[in-house]
Amino acid sequence: MRLILGIFLVYRGIEALQGRPSSGHHVVCAIAVIAALFLLVGFRTSLAGFVLAATEVWMAVALPGDPWVHLLLGSLAAALAMIGPGAWSVDAYLSGWKRIEVPPSKESN
Repeated sequence: MRLILGIFLVYRGIEALQGRPSSGHHVVCAIAVIAALFLLVGFRTSLAGFVLAATEVWMAVALPGDPWVHLLLGSLAAALAMIGPGAWSVDAYLSGWKRIEVPPSKESN
């Protein structure tokens, strides 16, 4: 999910940056491309997902057209921010893969 969303957002952001110049829109697109690259490689995944979710909500509100695509991409980015980077990511390489072990419950007699 991280790879597909990252590739799509990088492609869409670069395509938007090559379009008509609008200073506010270009700044948000540049921030989104950088965050999508971070998401793609799994570096600071929670922060990148939050930034992408915020930029997609901004685009849904500020840009004309269909807001549902932006809200869908924003919700996917927020879900990735909550899920975390995964085993194959820079975050897992730098800080190790975390696994939570839930101890078995004691059954009362």
